[in-house]
Amino acid sequence: MYNFDEIIDRRGTRCIKYDTLEAEFGRADLNALWVADMDFATPPFIIDALKRRLEHPILGYPTTGADYFEIVSKWVEDLHGWKVPADCFRYVPGIVKGFGFAQRCLLQPGDKVIIQKPVYHPFRIVTEESGFEVVNNPLKPVYDDEGFVQGYEMDLEDFERKIDARTKMLILCNPHNPGGVVFPEETLRRLAEICDRHGIIVLSDEIHCEMLLGGRRHHPFASVSEAAARCTITFMAPSKTFNIAGVVSSYAIVQNPALAQRFFKYLESNETDYPPIFSAEATRAAYTPAGKGWRAEMLDYVQGNVDFVDGWLRANLPQIRAVRPQASFLVWLDCRKLGLPQPALVDLFVSKARLALNDGVVFGEEGLGFMRLNVGCPRENLRAALESLRDAVRA
Repeated sequence: MYNFDEIIDRRGTRCIKYDTLEAEFGRADLNALWVADMDFATPPFIIDALKRRLEHPILGYPTTGADYFEIVSKWVEDLHGWKVPADCFRYVPGIVKGFGFAQRCLLQPGDKVIIQKPVYHPFRIVTEESGFEVVNNPLKPVYDDEGFVQGYEMDLEDFERKIDARTKMLILCNPHNPGGVVFPEETLRRLAEICDRHGIIVLSDEIHCEMLLGGRRHHPFASVSEAAARCTITFMAPSKTFNIAGVVSSYAIVQNPALAQRFFKYLESNETDYPPIFSAEATRAAYTPAGKGWRAEMLDYVQGNVDFVDGWLRANLPQIRAVRPQASFLVWLDCRKLGLPQPALVDLFVSKARLALNDGVVFGEEGLGFMRLNVGCPRENLRAALESLRDAVRA
């Protein structure tokens, strides 16, 4: 029904992915496969909803409507089997901003925050810029028979060893970015027990939770046990799934009444729980039966792109291996067998292959030898990118 093969020119639309290439990479003539939004058209039912709102000539102060979080709550329950009352939800103007709000609200100077590298780099940035100390509990790579990374596991023994009296918070990436890992439910339960026992608050970034591949089902961290529910602030959004990152529509979920009272009061007092006019309109349109249908088709296409990249690399460029993601449209590429220092690896992609990917080191030193590829684009674009990469490696 939907055409995910359509090539859409985004240059000149003031989008980060294309219009900042020269500033970020030193040249503008690159195939952009980096920023985590997709090159698929935003679903027409969302565009139509925004157009309908624009037909009214006044864009005054909006209200979400009394039923808004009932709709969001029902979507979360239908998709994840997690039933949470609507009064446990609040709007936040972006998930990373939500982390900053939670840290300023809940932590004290000198407190420590654990992250699990390689991981989405704003976890580190927002923590350090907020004045708190970052502690790394690195994920353990899982290798295949050829020595390529094929996934990651949590090191819970190291996690507990890193906890001291100043350790107050964990930022969890569930599902994981950039590794694409969907952590086993039992691992999440064990993590929750440790955090609850030590009084650690968990900020769970679950922005990719609607994009599980291969028929998998997401386990919201706060849903895996009572301990998890006590200590967690969950962050979700429709933005990745429906390609509406420019319409900020994130939300926080807190089940623990005491924790909710502190965090929600902070949001309310700073008026950061007040959504712009189009946020609610876009979310209402997304969280419908039409949204479920579009999501299913999009995930089928993304899975096809993952399969294509994996198969193409194995057949044509065996020095590079895709870490097959269990969720999302981001593919972690293990390029270590090229034997290049990281600056030379980045130069290979940018200067020789003319591709813009995310440098693996951005996600931590554990990303040495890796690059992150965005496959949320028409397949022919991926084919052209991989052929350019093959030619650059051969040269």
